[in-house]
Amino acid sequence: MDKAVSILHAVAHEPATLAELVARTGLPRATAHRLAVALEGHRLVRRTDGGSWAPGPALAELGRGTADIGEMAGRHLVTLRDATGESAQFYVRDGATRVCVAAAERTSGLRDTVPVGARLPMTAGSAAHALLAFMPVDEVNRLLPNASFTARTLLDVRRRGWAHSVAEREPGVASLSAPVRDATGAVLGAVSISGPVERLGRRPGAEVIGAVLDASAAISRAAR
Repeated sequence: MDKAVSILHAVAHEPATLAELVARTGLPRATAHRLAVALEGHRLVRRTDGGSWAPGPALAELGRGTADIGEMAGRHLVTLRDATGESAQFYVRDGATRVCVAAAERTSGLRDTVPVGARLPMTAGSAAHALLAFMPVDEVNRLLPNASFTARTLLDVRRRGWAHSVAEREPGVASLSAPVRDATGAVLGAVSISGPVERLGRRPGAEVIGAVLDASAAISRAAR
């Protein structure tokens, strides 16, 4: 544990390459790499675009508490639900799964219900796309063989900033999601709407996309 904590301290103020981790911690190269990869898997550290390690989003989540994140997101989910007419959710990643920590359901009519606390796979659904698209390549590669989508799908998400899926998680259900970022730019979670394909469509309209992106931006601001 002491060695893992030394990795966290080493990246606290400035991202570190593997060589810099070794220099800052005094750990053997193999040990520093193994611990950094393990911490990355738990989202306690993350990779920057340049490949260095930096503090991960789970540190901020632990500081605030999952309940606080859910409460913060929940207020914006109500606005998103009212703007789109569809059920809205907020997910955070937990290893190979994603957990719904806040939701705002349609009050009537046909809807896709995801209860708070529901644990869903990272291998299907637009929220999984939005979370996976910004994860390190090695983690993505471990999940892709069992996924309902491809690496090209994730490239599209990174390019346009939102994700869309049809009947991946459940037949007849479509969803639209966007990543939510913390103050460091790391992905904290994903905001999503879901409902029948007949309403959301196989190609989402600009108004619906805009509403999801607005919710993503609002939650991101609130998380900083």
